[in-house]
Amino acid sequence: MIGLDTNVIVRYLVQDDPDQSGRANELVEGLTASDRGFISLVALVEVSWVLGRAYGLDREGVADIVASLLGSAELVLERAGLVESALEDVSEGADFADAVIARSGVAAGCQQTVTFDARAAKRAGMTLIGPSAATAP
Repeated sequence: MIGLDTNVIVRYLVQDDPDQSGRANELVEGLTASDRGFISLVALVEVSWVLGRAYGLDREGVADIVASLLGSAELVLERAGLVESALEDVSEGADFADAVIARSGVAAGCQQTVTFDARAAKRAGMTLIGPSAATAP
């Protein structure tokens, strides 16, 4: 098994740099079910962020790519069950990274995951930290 960094995965997916994309293609297309590539959870979240921010993919587009990586026999995704659960949250409107953070907290036994992000609280099941009484007018 060989670990794949974010930039290798992104070059393979977006094909935006002829040299690096070609080398990424050769590497990824050479993987087999018995000699697989490994994608860490951190790299997967970075990939989702890069695809959304730098390449303009929407939440559903990112989720489709993550799902295809998850379904590949040639790839092993760290915490695959957690990734599947996070994708369920994405289908309900959550951002993939927020869903991974929230699901990681659940998996670790956290009572809650707190955030200042109202959207993450609403869509990924986190708990919103509101303004403190001391700062309220």
